Amino acid sequence: MQIKTVGVVGCGLMGAGIAQVCAAAGYKTVVREVEDGILRRGLARIRTFLDDGVAKGKVTADARDATLGNLAGTVAFDDLADCDVIIEAIVEDLQEKRATYAALERIAGPQALFLSNTSSLCITELASTTTRPDRFGGLHFFNPVPLMKLVEVIRALTTSDDTYQAMCTFAQSLGKKAITAPDRPGFIVNRLLVPYLLDAIRAYEHGLGTLEDIDTGMKLGCGYPMGPFTLLDFVGLDTTYYIANIMFEDYREPAYAPPPLLKRMVLAGRLGRKSGRGFYTYQT
Repeated sequence: MQIKTVGVVGCGLMGAGIAQVCAAAGYKTVVREVEDGILRRGLARIRTFLDDGVAKGKVTADARDATLGNLAGTVAFDDLADCDVIIEAIVEDLQEKRATYAALERIAGPQALFLSNTSSLCITELASTTTRPDRFGGLHFFNPVPLMKLVEVIRALTTSDDTYQAMCTFAQSLGKKAITAPDRPGFIVNRLLVPYLLDAIRAYEHGLGTLEDIDTGMKLGCGYPMGPFTLLDFVGLDTTYYIANIMFEDYREPAYAPPPLLKRMVLAGRLGRKSGRGFYTYQT
């Protein structure tokens, strides 16, 4: 299928990044949010990212202007009616996603592909809530989307071969490396990453070392770009907790069980960078 126009539902951290890379790749891109204030903040985040890239010489002014020219924001589902692909990037809540797909079904063309950026929910279950399970799949981006080169492509049991090929081709057109992941919680990357992060919390609880020493050890000893606690704060402790619970429910393996400290920190509102405090403290 020929893709010309892309819709993105959600203009938060992930949705804004997805919209940016789609617009930068030359697609007419429409990003939808629930209310104008959130939409403006998301679009401002894209402009700031591009302006910073121009200032650092990593993006040309012409490329920035072309990206912004391809991008439009809206609070109405109706403005996504002409999209060939619609990428859902809203909160990790099954009921919210179902309601979103129901709204999209009323306006989207019959050939439009629905893709979810979920990092933990079952793609087959999401597909089953729509009238187009053969044209539904998972396209899992990584944060920050404009910089991270990987995309996980997930097939539902119902995803057609044509849809799967279209997803892979589309991901590659965004300058991403596409890998095929199974439709199981965590897919590939989080299936391996989340137990590592949870084990780091358990080790810290048992006195393995200070936060700083554990992070430094993994950075300089293993060559990781950031240590586990810096990464946890970046991803969001609530996001990690949510994913871990879903994975533990499915696999029932102790490695996926959220440690008590993670639960307490989420309950205390210490969610990481986005709240100003997680394992470390940040200026907001």
